[in-house]
Amino acid sequence: MNHESKASADAAPAAPAARCAQAALSALPEVFTVRNVRRDFVEWHLGRPVYVLWALDFDTTAVLPRMQAAQAQLADLLLDGYTREPHITLSLCGFPSDSPVHTDDFGPELIPAQVQAMQQLRLAPFEIEIGGLDTFTSVPYFTVTETSGQLAALRACLTAKGAQAASGDYVPHVTLGLYADAWPLAAVQARLRRCVLPEPVRVPVHGISLLSYQAADIGGVLSCLASYPFDGDRQR
Repeated sequence: MNHESKASADAAPAAPAARCAQAALSALPEVFTVRNVRRDFVEWHLGRPVYVLWALDFDTTAVLPRMQAAQAQLADLLLDGYTREPHITLSLCGFPSDSPVHTDDFGPELIPAQVQAMQQLRLAPFEIEIGGLDTFTSVPYFTVTETSGQLAALRACLTAKGAQAASGDYVPHVTLGLYADAWPLAAVQARLRRCVLPEPVRVPVHGISLLSYQAADIGGVLSCLASYPFDGDRQR
């Protein structure tokens, strides 16, 4: 998208520094979203059927109206068949294995060690705000804000016991779907700003859940393996 605006006849000539800055910006390559494809990524899962992760445990029904409104307004940008419910990933475990071989495998000792470490934190329930729209190159999402510091403590606790840190800085978020094509990112960001949504919501977080999904199904449903409230009592 290369739109150049005509300078007004009354506009003052651009200063040399401003002209240099404009030239530098115009030389930057345009950024596009990632074109996701619905297929079985065998080269990633290598025949391992299930992928496991930790997520915050909160009332997803409070988020659904905002999520459905955003998905409806962005439907032409999103890959069909995204059925994953609202969730906020905390950290990644990987593929369960009795005898880990690959770097993204984990053994049977990991989850008990993580649960014990989490219980030793003696965390109290805390609130998060699920706010406005933003985007990575691969997915649009709702921002998540938490000011008590307990989210960071949870992350540090789990990753210290062997959970995989996501690449780059951790950004808590609620994914809306997967982009279906390589759209100009600037145009997508402008589109997100035009979305009309219900007000941001504040929801309590009472614990964490161990979730899994079928590795062959991109954007498929999540299954809850176990939930751990912050009081340390395990619930199925």
